Amino acid sequence: MAQPSHPRHHPLAPGGSTDVLARLVCEQLGTRLGQNFVLENRPGAGGNIGMDAIAKSAPDGYTQGPATIANLSIAQFLYAKLPFDPEKDFSVISMHWELPNVLVAPAQFCPANTAQEFIAWAKSRPNGVSFGSPGVGTTAHLSGSMFCDRQKIDGQHVPFRGAAQIIPAMLSGDLTFALDNLASYMPVIQEGRMKAFAVTSPERWPSLPQIPTMAEAGIPDFVVTSWCTWVGPAGIPRPIVDRVNAALKDVAADPAMQARFLQTGAKCVWSTPEAASAYAASQRPMLKEMVRISGARME
Repeated sequence: MAQPSHPRHHPLAPGGSTDVLARLVCEQLGTRLGQNFVLENRPGAGGNIGMDAIAKSAPDGYTQGPATIANLSIAQFLYAKLPFDPEKDFSVISMHWELPNVLVAPAQFCPANTAQEFIAWAKSRPNGVSFGSPGVGTTAHLSGSMFCDRQKIDGQHVPFRGAAQIIPAMLSGDLTFALDNLASYMPVIQEGRMKAFAVTSPERWPSLPQIPTMAEAGIPDFVVTSWCTWVGPAGIPRPIVDRVNAALKDVAADPAMQARFLQTGAKCVWSTPEAASAYAASQRPMLKEMVRISGARME
């Protein structure tokens, strides 16, 4: 089977958790497939620029990359118009990684020690609370909005460029809490500067086993994980899809890679192409409702 000599991958944005994990994957795929993987960042428009580049590339296996929950299951409800169809314009190769959001607040300014204590404290604040996210329509924004809506908390969303700006705002007392990707908050949680009250995964997360799930913390029906698939443009020949899928399966089964992913707060996973597509589809009704609750809309 002919394989491209220099496959090019388009992640969503440089420096974020997706970029860091994608670089790990490219390194491993290059070793396993004997190819030179060149990682090209195409940031902008919540990842839509990079996804459009993948969708419009030739279906020959040269161009692949990570597609997140935001790209495949949120964007169509958030944006008035997309340059691609999330359901038709991609060959989904495998699920690739998953991580929960975590409910956190700065230890210096928040007296609560449990999720229920935090909820009571947040409700008692005369001017309400503020929560940060890496941008409108992210899982952190949607999770925070749904949390405040369900718990009847007066919450104000404050968008930032990323966790690198959100964390200092919380540590300085300018922001009350976040319900953001665990990967970004692992260091400050481990240092004790942030209190972690609950994770949004269905089970306790391996890299933070002492923190309860939302359900264990008395907040039912609140399972929201951020996940990423590996995709190419629609129409990639099945033999190429199967070869890359098999390599990704090897990556996910590698104990060293599992450990490296967990160090970032994520979990390395694998699936068949069909299972990955089905999972993305199954998430859309819940995420559509979360977008509605948030009131977010992007042109």
